[in-house]
Amino acid sequence: MSVEENNKALVRRFFEEVYNRGNLDKADDLLSPDYVDHGVPPGKYAGREGLKRSVAKQRAASSDLHFHIEEQIAEGDKVVTRLIGSGTHDRERFMGLAPTGARITMENIIISRVVEGKIVEERGVRDASRVWQQRLQRERIERERVEQEMRLARSIQQASLPKEVPEPEGWQISPFYQPAREVGGDFYDFLELKDGQLGLVVGDATGKGVPAALVMASARSMLRAVAQALGSTSPGNVLARVNDALVTDIPTNMFVTCFYAVLDAETGHLVYANAGHDMPYVHRNDGAEELRARGMPLGLMPRMSYEEKVTILRADEAALFYSDGLVEAHDPNGEMFGFPRLRALIAEHGEEGSLGDFLLEELYSFVKEGWEQEDDITLLTLRRSPSLS
Repeated sequence: MSVEENNKALVRRFFEEVYNRGNLDKADDLLSPDYVDHGVPPGKYAGREGLKRSVAKQRAASSDLHFHIEEQIAEGDKVVTRLIGSGTHDRERFMGLAPTGARITMENIIISRVVEGKIVEERGVRDASRVWQQRLQRERIERERVEQEMRLARSIQQASLPKEVPEPEGWQISPFYQPAREVGGDFYDFLELKDGQLGLVVGDATGKGVPAALVMASARSMLRAVAQALGSTSPGNVLARVNDALVTDIPTNMFVTCFYAVLDAETGHLVYANAGHDMPYVHRNDGAEELRARGMPLGLMPRMSYEEKVTILRADEAALFYSDGLVEAHDPNGEMFGFPRLRALIAEHGEEGSLGDFLLEELYSFVKEGWEQEDDITLLTLRRSPSLS
């Protein structure tokens, strides 16, 4: 046999033993100790040991991987091999793709240089277009799946939010809701209770996106069901019942903060309880007052009790219920909008006809143009009309 034919046979043996049979130790016999693959950058896949790791990774991704030599050309110490590799991707990840069970086929053209019966270096090109086409297809399918989930979550959330805003005589109620993503974890609700009293709810499920939206919908439904089933005007009792129900159903490491108040529109009495939510503010003639009440977030621990308190909204006074997306917004320098700023604005401008709109204008002025909203924002303003006298 000529030198060229011997070199071609050596290269064929290398691919058969190492690639097809997985006999990686044969690489030490067929490759020079200073073997170099010029197509591989320095690192863990460089050199003889690197090649063995690369082959092992390819074989681990497929149960039936096989390489077939289509043709070979040899001249001097060089052998050009056109090699087709094909296998079912049914085991481990490959080129960033999770196993799908689909068949992957790649064409390789490899130039091997053989010196004294050893392969000393290789240069090659690989047509991986089919792999990338498969990856793009998988990404497209995943993107469509996520979009479908978002549409579903958005429809759930839209169905959960009140369709109409109550208009009790002598009162103005103004809600605002803006999720940070297509859907979010904030919610608000209005509950018609006995004796014409009105329940007002503002809550926030931890997280964003679909998981938060689903937890939000569950919490909102439980609040409505418990309040109406009990016919209770006791916010603390309602929150306690909802908490016990959520503990068994809510995913691990998630919880819901919630402020629940019951308004007697005739007297202006507001009975309220708080499950770990940001404290609302009431604009009085002499400033802003916090509505404080102790209570753990819903869904964390069973058998919790919730402190219940009462305040009175007089003529032209307003209460603001909100979520933390407002106070935790940051300006371009990283400064937070914060509770002190919010309280001062309510104290000084609480008489504004539309307190919510005013606060949003202040927020947008604070965060500047180009602001990327970090969290869901919910505002619910309850204002008592000025006295007719």
